[in-house]
Amino acid sequence: MIPGAAATMLPSSEAAKLYQKNYIRNSSAIGLLWSIFTILFAILNVVVFMQPYWIGDGMDTPQVGYFGLFHYCIGDGLSRDLDCQGTFTEFAAIPSTAFKAASFFVGTSMVLVLSCIGCFVLFFFCSTHTVFKICGWMQLASGVCLVLGCMIYPDGWDAKEVQSMCGEQTDKYSIGACSVRWAYILAIMGILDALILSFLAFVLGNRQDNLMAEELLAESKAEGGNA
Repeated sequence: MIPGAAATMLPSSEAAKLYQKNYIRNSSAIGLLWSIFTILFAILNVVVFMQPYWIGDGMDTPQVGYFGLFHYCIGDGLSRDLDCQGTFTEFAAIPSTAFKAASFFVGTSMVLVLSCIGCFVLFFFCSTHTVFKICGWMQLASGVCLVLGCMIYPDGWDAKEVQSMCGEQTDKYSIGACSVRWAYILAIMGILDALILSFLAFVLGNRQDNLMAEELLAESKAEGGNA
């Protein structure tokens, strides 16, 4: 044994308390980051749902314009003016069944992540590990809905409105002379965000479970020692 080492060593009870404090501090910092990125993911999801820039015209397209999930704008070929149509409230007017399904799934994804933010209030009333796990499942479900929306959306590219803009060679999962725009790319990035956030929520929930188990064990030992 190194001389003087025993004097510098903390008692096991104090070392456990110090470890627990550091554990709680680190978990709180990670939880705060998780909350911030969840809010950013919600903003991204709203933008992806609302913006009509999923696909758009290219250099060789017959018409100028762009398409979103339910809103689209197409030129008439004679001027630079665009004829814009489509709103989510007029669901039946969406030009393709695939676009309707994609709109539903991406909209559901948006509602789920916004509801997840609403669940932050539960941190004041419920156990932390329970809230993390509820949010984790909601974020995972949100990511699954985004996956379905992104996979189904190209199935509607054979709609006559899309073909009038992208050319006759446009078909299901073949975009013709058009190109993918930034909202579609953001949606794909959102899938990765949702999976990472849900995984982190489950990890934080499990860490809170372990912390509670350690606290109960320490209390039982203290009660046993007093007895």
